Amino acid sequence: MTSDDDRSGHNRTVAHGDPIAPAGFPEMIDAMRDLQDRITAAAPPAGVVAQATATLTALSACLDRFRLLESEQITGRLTDLPGRAQTMIPVVHVGSADDNNFSGSVTYGRFYLGGNGAVHGGAVSLLFDDVLGRLATAGSHPYSRTAYLHVDYRSITPVERELRIEARLERVEGRKRYVRGTLSDGDRLCAEADGLFVTLRPGQP
Repeated sequence: MTSDDDRSGHNRTVAHGDPIAPAGFPEMIDAMRDLQDRITAAAPPAGVVAQATATLTALSACLDRFRLLESEQITGRLTDLPGRAQTMIPVVHVGSADDNNFSGSVTYGRFYLGGNGAVHGGAVSLLFDDVLGRLATAGSHPYSRTAYLHVDYRSITPVERELRIEARLERVEGRKRYVRGTLSDGDRLCAEADGLFVTLRPGQP
């Protein structure tokens, strides 16, 4: 049984920085990512489908009891975790990073499959928007939003292979931050992107 203390204690936040997640939260997110991959790859019999549906429906009802306002939620705000604990974003493992450069690795699971062993193009754009956006607001850089993101698909981006993602801050012009990134499979360039991120004005959502 869950107590009132358990129901409210997990959404405490520090005055500055990441919220305080309950014990086991990162493991729950990892389990959700694994579930996404397994559902994508599976074609179970009707009995298993019914069982899984009932389990997922019950789990959704359980979690709905702890729904928070957007300003209080944990997912998407844990900057020390891969993908900031968002299951939509592919996990990026940071190799090196500073205020102007970023490099890391990413492996797309079956959840991101578009077809014929290739990652869905939208998932490639999603990765660039996340990584380039994080670089645009790295360190002391103020928060910004995507003004545009231009992606060139140079070759197939494969699922279930470790890929290299790199990004750099090209230049700053007032509130505008121009960022560029590449995604590679070994020596083969899969995709590259140019993005413009604009610093938010005070009070701007």
